[in-house]
Amino acid sequence: MERMSSPVRFRSSRKDKEYVGFATLPNQVHRKTVKKGFIFTLMVAGESGLGKSTLVNSLFLTDLYKDRKVLNAEERITPTVDIIKHTIGIEEKGVRLQLTILDTPGFGDAVNNTESWKEIEDYIDQQFEQYFRDESGLNRKNIQDNRVHCLLYFISPFGHGLRPLDVECMKALHEKVNIVPVLAKADSLTPAEVRRKKMKIREEIEYFGIKIYQFPECDSDEDEEFKQQDQLLKDSVPFAVIGSNLQIESKGRKFRGRLYPWGVVEVENPAHSDFLLLRNMLVRTHMQDLKDMTRETHYENYRAQCIQSMTRMVVRERRRSLRDKIQQGSELDIPLPLAVVDGEKERLILEKDEELRRMQEVLERIQDQMQHGQRGGC
Repeated sequence: MERMSSPVRFRSSRKDKEYVGFATLPNQVHRKTVKKGFIFTLMVAGESGLGKSTLVNSLFLTDLYKDRKVLNAEERITPTVDIIKHTIGIEEKGVRLQLTILDTPGFGDAVNNTESWKEIEDYIDQQFEQYFRDESGLNRKNIQDNRVHCLLYFISPFGHGLRPLDVECMKALHEKVNIVPVLAKADSLTPAEVRRKKMKIREEIEYFGIKIYQFPECDSDEDEEFKQQDQLLKDSVPFAVIGSNLQIESKGRKFRGRLYPWGVVEVENPAHSDFLLLRNMLVRTHMQDLKDMTRETHYENYRAQCIQSMTRMVVRERRRSLRDKIQQGSELDIPLPLAVVDGEKERLILEKDEELRRMQEVLERIQDQMQHGQRGGC
């Protein structure tokens, strides 16, 4: 009896396993991403005099507002909100970042601030619309991402918490952008007042159902130090910040801060403000997550709404066309089977209407699932 040959078995040694090669995939992605560079768009909003410009300059060690014109009292009477765009290129250790800062001068400065956030809301929607058009076009290789990835909303320290304007503005924008609340000019409050103010603001945010940016939960395999830093970020919201570009020398060292008759305030001292926490969150730890949330949640919601609207419009147009043809046939005393030129075409139209209706129902279910699965209280 002829002996059957045994199947060939490939055995890889330990040395072979070490050189398969797919372990270098993260390095390949890293090199490609670094070569392409990063894009991040940050919007700041809040009433004048809260230190928005100073904080932005302090965060990124630059001067974005050197050519800014200070308006006089007469020019401030007109209750308009402008969107001023500043774009700079920053490079650090070979990594390039195209940073876009959107300032909103005029917000909250008018006597009547009813819907003064409308300009901000329209701008965010316009960027979503432009991205949707580019994504749906023929040339999708080099799409410019101008979507707003984060909104720093400045809250005044002079008050008992959130103002009605703050509540209405954040509720109008929380489904469109990642909102990070900031308690401005923390050096005007004592440490005890800062703690009480933070607690009051968090309670009001929860009471009014405002969905601010929620930090992602740590994985179980993360080290304890990372978990502690993540919990510290969550407990620090809203971030109590101080901004200053003034170099002060005291006790043999230089630092950025503010000089008062009773002492000095250090911008980067954790005992004085949450400036370092905010900067690390924006730049070092959560910049990519803010971009992911914008793409996967806020933009997807907008995209689903656009597709729903387009589907409804097509369905209405099909039904209107069918009604017009049937009505035209009845006016001419043509029997219903002969009212249309081609019965097969009308059957296909009806089937297409039904298909579009089912598609609309599926989109609505997907949107509901996305809204329930959102972070930030969704």
